[in-house]
Formats: sequence, structure tokens, C-alpha cells
Amino acid sequence: MNRLRFITYLAPALPEELFELVARLVGERLGVAISVVADLRTSGPEREGADPFTSGEADIGFLCAPPFLWLRDRRPPAVELVEAAWLFDDPRTNNTPVYFSDVIVSRESRAQTFADLRGGVWTYNDVCSLSGFHCLLRRIDAHFFREMRASGAHHTSIDWVSRGYVDAAAIDSNGLRLALLRDPTLADRVRVLESWGPHPIQPIVARASLPAEVRRAIADVLLDLHTDRAARARPAAFGVRKLVPVDESWYTAERAALDAASRMDALAF
Repeated sequence: MNRLRFITYLAPALPEELFELVARLVGERLGVAISVVADLRTSGPEREGADPFTSGEADIGFLCAPPFLWLRDRRPPAVELVEAAWLFDDPRTNNTPVYFSDVIVSRESRAQTFADLRGGVWTYNDVCSLSGFHCLLRRIDAHFFREMRASGAHHTSIDWVSRGYVDAAAIDSNGLRLALLRDPTLADRVRVLESWGPHPIQPIVARASLPAEVRRAIADVLLDLHTDRAARARPAAFGVRKLVPVDESWYTAERAALDAASRMDALAF
């Protein structure tokens, strides 16, 4: 191959620059040209929706766990796992490739526990998100909130909570940490009510038709980045310590949770 086409569904909660950087490092190591696009509308292709891997428009993707599992369940599967996973600089991870949902409320909120939010207004980024949406559905009944509003992105959810437009949201923990670094005054406007997780970190995938040797070479490059001091320093600016080996079994519990949810009566949001 002389070109690799990357797509990320995780921006802007995680900055586009992170994925552009990693793609560029892969391209340099493998001696191939790269391109990177960001789909800012969703955390990944919807369960029955079109996807750029089946259509051959993208080779490598960064996306949330539910869309990954839906794409794997297609016949034939649309993607394969690239066996390298993000390890972020969060002491709660215990050096494992996981992250959390940080439930935020405004500083003025009287809520002390999640139960105190019953009857309020919740916002979520999109229906493909594990940290912002699916983890919530496992904790509520259809009448828990008075209203649920789709914001379209974690950063919009943060803004709505901080302005008092809604009562609460669950935010990707790494995205929230970066948001607080970019704007330290945010800590004066929102606070973390609870943290849920850990969740398996967002996977890196390859279109299923990409040759296995190319997929393995990409994983090898990613797993080796931390051994190069200069290469390691650049992802570290985004809170990435390194990438670590992972296989599909890492997402088994999440698959079981999604399967259990699909057997329940659907909640209408």
C-alpha cells in the first residue's frame, strides 16, 4: 500500500490533532502517505447505518466501542481490531486501557448523588457513545429524566451544563480532563458528581479487507511509539502515555451489556 486513509469519530472531545499526529507517525514509520478526516456528528457508524470501511473509503478508524462491536457483528464483518490501545494518563486506569464517564453538574447544583437528578434534564453527545449515552441507559428507567437532549458533542454537553441549560451529562473522562486544561475556569462552573466505569478504551480498527500484514505492521508501530523519546513526547501532550497490546476479548463485557440492552424494551429518546 502507498496510502492509508484514517477517520476519527472521537473529535473534538479528543482533539483532531492527536489523531493527525498518530496517523502521521504511522505514515512516517511505514513509508506511506496518509490522510485524516474527522466525522464530528457521531461517535461511530450507527448500528444499521452506512460505514466508510465497508464502502472502502477508510482504512483505519478511531471510534467508540458500541459502533466497533456493531461493525464486527455485520456479516461479513466490516472491521478488524488493530491490536493496540490507548493508555491515558489517569491514575484511575491502573495502567490498563480504560476510561470513565464523569457525570458533571453545575457548581450551583444541589445534587449530591445521581439519584438526586431524577426528574431533571440530561444531555448526551450521541446515541453511539458509550461514555455519554449507553452507560446511562443501564442506570435509569424510561421515566427517570423529564427530558433528554442530544447535544451532538461532549464539549457542547459541558457548555450546556456549565450554563445551566441542562442539569447533567456524562463526559468522556479524558475529554473532560483536556477541557479543564484548555480552560481552567471551567472548574469554577462545573463539578464531577460521580464517575462511572471503567469502560474499555475506544478501539482502533481497520477495514476488514485491509491485509492482515498491514494491520499488524500498524499495530507494531503504535506499540513501539513510546520507545522513541521524541515520538512519545508528542502524544503525551494530549494525555497519552503509550499504546498497549489488546485483543477483542477486552470488549467482551461491553458486548454482553449491549446484547442485554437489545433484549430489553427500547427506551425512546
